[in-house]
Amino acid sequence: MTLPKIVATDLDGTLLNSAGSITPRTRKALQLARSAGAEIVFVTARPPRGVRDIAVQAGVSGTAVCSNGAIVYDLATDGIVADHPLDREAAMKVARTLAEALPGIGLAVETGRGVLREPAYTRRIEHDMAYQREVSSVFDGDEPIVKLLAQSPGHTADEMFTAVVAAIEGLAEVTHSGVHGLLEISAPGVTKAGTLDGLCRERGIEPAQVVAFGDMPNDLAVLAYAGAGYAMANAHHLVLAAIERRTSSNDEDGVAAVLEELYG
Repeated sequence: MTLPKIVATDLDGTLLNSAGSITPRTRKALQLARSAGAEIVFVTARPPRGVRDIAVQAGVSGTAVCSNGAIVYDLATDGIVADHPLDREAAMKVARTLAEALPGIGLAVETGRGVLREPAYTRRIEHDMAYQREVSSVFDGDEPIVKLLAQSPGHTADEMFTAVVAAIEGLAEVTHSGVHGLLEISAPGVTKAGTLDGLCRERGIEPAQVVAFGDMPNDLAVLAYAGAGYAMANAHHLVLAAIERRTSSNDEDGVAAVLEELYG
């Protein structure tokens, strides 16, 4: 068997354990894959600032796909290589649709370097507070809308997705990554899988030469794209229903188990 040339992995619920850490076993398995010539590509909903420390923990350098595919990030230089923001007019239309379907919804915008949040958006991530700024409307400024975030604490993300996906179709990509009551909205055609495919094409790598890991609906297209896509044992029910290959959970070093078998 030809060894995969790219290891594409989600972070939360996949490569990271429930404490948000890289275990020694996982770090060693990533180094095993790198020693065999594979490139490790983080493919995550996190923005660049949420990836840097993890890359250091994991001993990984190179390129990461961030913000559900909206950003290509250079880990070595801390530079955004490319971004694919959501058009402001389209984002405003999406916001109106969300407000009609889910009254009282709170909005925030990921800009790539920070978050603009309206008062109704009450989600707080303690370690990210330094990068957040409250505004009366996320559409008042001119900062890029890398990702529109919509929060409705009274609903699950699955319920929100079902309520709005048909109305938003064509205007934007809508998905979620496991946070209760939170949808993540990107420009049309911008997905983790699409951006990963662009990186592979630049490197002359076929999908069959990619092994991928994920746990949430925003990972589904990546797992389907890869020659070998693995769902974590702790994955969302839609992922488990769609993906045949499985590995153990993120708290059982599921990614490491596969990499050890492939590259050991």
